[in-house]
Amino acid sequence: MTRFACAIYTRKSSEEGLDQAFNSLDAQYEACAAYIASQKGEGWVLVPGRYDDGGISGGTLERPALQRLLSDIDAGKVQQIVVYKIDRLTRSLADFAKLVERLETRSASFVSVTQSFNTATSMGRLTLNMLLSFAQFEREVTAERIRDKIAASKRKGFWTGGTVPLGFVAQDRSLVIDPQTSGLVREIFEQYETLRSLNALKARADEQGWRTRRTLRSGGTQAGGKPFTTGHLHHILSNPIYAGRVRHKDKIFEGQQAELIDASRWDQVQKLLQQRAAHRRGMSYGATPLAPLIGRLFDETGDRMTPSHTKTKRGTRRRYYVSARLLRKTTAPTPGGWRLPAGTLEEAVEALVNTALNDMFTSVSACLAVETITTHRATLEAWMVRALSGKCSVIEKATISPGQLRVRLSGKALGSELGWPVHQLDDSSLEFEATFRLRKRGLETKLLLGNRSVERIDTVLLRNIANARAWLEMVEKGKSLEQIASAEGTSPRRIRQLLHLAFLAPDILRTVVQGQQPIGLTTESLKDRELPLDWSAQRDFVRAL
Repeated sequence: MTRFACAIYTRKSSEEGLDQAFNSLDAQYEACAAYIASQKGEGWVLVPGRYDDGGISGGTLERPALQRLLSDIDAGKVQQIVVYKIDRLTRSLADFAKLVERLETRSASFVSVTQSFNTATSMGRLTLNMLLSFAQFEREVTAERIRDKIAASKRKGFWTGGTVPLGFVAQDRSLVIDPQTSGLVREIFEQYETLRSLNALKARADEQGWRTRRTLRSGGTQAGGKPFTTGHLHHILSNPIYAGRVRHKDKIFEGQQAELIDASRWDQVQKLLQQRAAHRRGMSYGATPLAPLIGRLFDETGDRMTPSHTKTKRGTRRRYYVSARLLRKTTAPTPGGWRLPAGTLEEAVEALVNTALNDMFTSVSACLAVETITTHRATLEAWMVRALSGKCSVIEKATISPGQLRVRLSGKALGSELGWPVHQLDDSSLEFEATFRLRKRGLETKLLLGNRSVERIDTVLLRNIANARAWLEMVEKGKSLEQIASAEGTSPRRIRQLLHLAFLAPDILRTVVQGQQPIGLTTESLKDRELPLDWSAQRDFVRAL
C-alpha cells in the first residue's frame, strides 16, 4: 500500500483567542486529524509536528508555518496538505495557482476536509479554480453592495446597526434615549468640560464606580460591567451620535435620533479634545511621553525618525518610529528607510543608556571624593529605576544604522540630573554604541542588542508553566487528566500538550521569569515537542530553538 505523509495546516487571521486553552487552531487541527484517521485504509499517515499560523492574514503566502510546510514538501517529507477549509490555505486565486503548481512539481496535493475537493485530480483542480473565482467575485460584489447601502442610509441619518451606544436603546431599528443610562453619559460630558483631561476623567470614573453597560450575548454569557478605560471615555466624548448626528467615514450627517447632548456643547467638547490631542502628540498628560525619543532619533542618512502609529480592528494602537522621508508625499523614488516598533526600540535605547551610565560611573568615581561615591551610586540607582521618559533628558542624540545603534548623552543634562563632574570627561566618553539585529516571529519584531534580546516577559508562557505545575500536583494526588480538565475548564489534550512545562530546568525557568529567554522559547514552540527531562539536554534543546 502506498503511504501518504499528511501534514495539517491551520490558520487564524486575528490573534484574538489564541491564548485560550482550546482555540480555533486546535479545533481545525482536531477536525483534520480525525479526517486523516478515517483515511488510514488509503495509506494516509499524519506527520508529527504542527504548522500553525496564528494572527496572520491569508492574503499573503509569506507565513512562517506555511513556508516551513512548503520546505518540507520540497524535501519530500510531506505528500498531502490537509486543511479545514480552502480559505485557511489561501484567499487569493493567484496565490492558489502558485501553490498548486508548486505542489504538482513535488507530486503533492492538498485536501479540504469540509469541502469535497482534491487537487490530486484534474477535475478537482478545475472545480477549485471555478469555486475560488466565483467566491472572490461574490465577496467583492457583496462588499460593494453593503458599503453602498450603509453609505446611503447614513446620508439620510439612519443608524445602521452595530453596538448600541451607551445612553441609547435599539427600538425598531432606530435609537431611543435610555432613561437608565443617559444620565451617566451627560455626567461624563460635564465632568470632562470641568476636568479637561481624559486621565483625570478616568480617575473620577473609578472614584464614582462607573461601569460600562452590561449586555447579554446570544450564547447566554454577559459582557460589560467593567470600569471605563480612557479609550471608552474618548469614544463616548467623540461620538456624534449623542449630538443627534451620524458619522460615515470622515463625514458627519444629521441623524434621525434625538439629541442626548446639545449639539453646540458637543462641538465645544470636540475642540477641547483636539486641543489636548495636539498637546499629546509628543507628550501625554503627566510625565510619561507617548514618543519619548521624539526629536532625538535619526537614521544613518541624518533623516529624523518620526513617531507614527496604526490601529488594529480592536482599536489597539501600535506605535512605530519611521524615517521621515517615507512619510513625505512625493512622486519621486524614495530611498530605503526604517520603520521600527516603538516599544522595542525604546527598550533597546534604555538598555544601552543603562549600560552606558554604569560604565560612566566607574570613570566618574575617579573624579569624586571617596566619601561621596556611595551617595552618587545611590542617586544613580534611584534615578535609573525611572521609565525611559526620565532618561530622555540625558539623551542628546540617538542614531540607528544597519546593524548598529549609537547614543550620545548630554553632559550638561547629566551634570544637572546627577551632580556628576562630567566636565572632567572627554566627549568620546559620552558616546556609546552597540550592535543589533532584528528578529521576527509571526507579527512580532524583536531587537537584539549584541547576543541578547531586550527583556520582554512572555506572560502566556509563564501562565502555562504555572498551570502545568498545578496540574502535575493534581496528577501526583491521583487525579486523571479527564478529572483535571473538567475541574480546570480545559481539555485533556491541552493538559497533555503543556504538562511537560512543569519539568523545565530552574535556570531556564529563571530566564522566562526575567524575560531573558531565547526568542524561540514560547508556548507554541514547546507544546508539540518532546522536552528532554535531563536538564543538560534541555539547555541544548532550548538553545537550538
